[in-house]
Amino acid sequence: MDHNAYLFFITSGLVRGFVRNNNKEITTRFSFENEIIGAIRHPDGIESYSTEYLQALEDCHLIRIPYALIETVYAKFPEAHIIGRKLFAIQYYAASQSAILARIPNAADRYSMFVSKGINYIDRLPVKFQASYLGMRVETLSRIRSKIELPLISNDKF
Repeated sequence: MDHNAYLFFITSGLVRGFVRNNNKEITTRFSFENEIIGAIRHPDGIESYSTEYLQALEDCHLIRIPYALIETVYAKFPEAHIIGRKLFAIQYYAASQSAILARIPNAADRYSMFVSKGINYIDRLPVKFQASYLGMRVETLSRIRSKIELPLISNDKF
């Protein structure tokens, strides 16, 4: 079990975040190359287990970055705070986009917005995890996809 002591930089691969609710997995995010991932951690460094799980959906190459190292770099190099702030802003923006997406009541509109934000990677995402992320059943997503022509979607992975 991870004590949230590390962040990971994805050099290659695909990772999904998910939570469990009543024995059901609900996808919370997807992370690809050149992104930083890690379990949700309290900003004050209070050690606790995250309710979010991370799962590699492809073979991944990761660089493990201990939080202790990050704190040391912040202490020794004040300019590191600028980099940290920018990385935080990127993560916050992605979380905000996900929160907005989750609040769109119409399933087809949710899917259209999802596709418009990440069309470069959508063919790498298994359909069942896309459906979970979008808060719909696979059958609903399949019906929506059959009505919308997207030439880049060619590799349905169940």
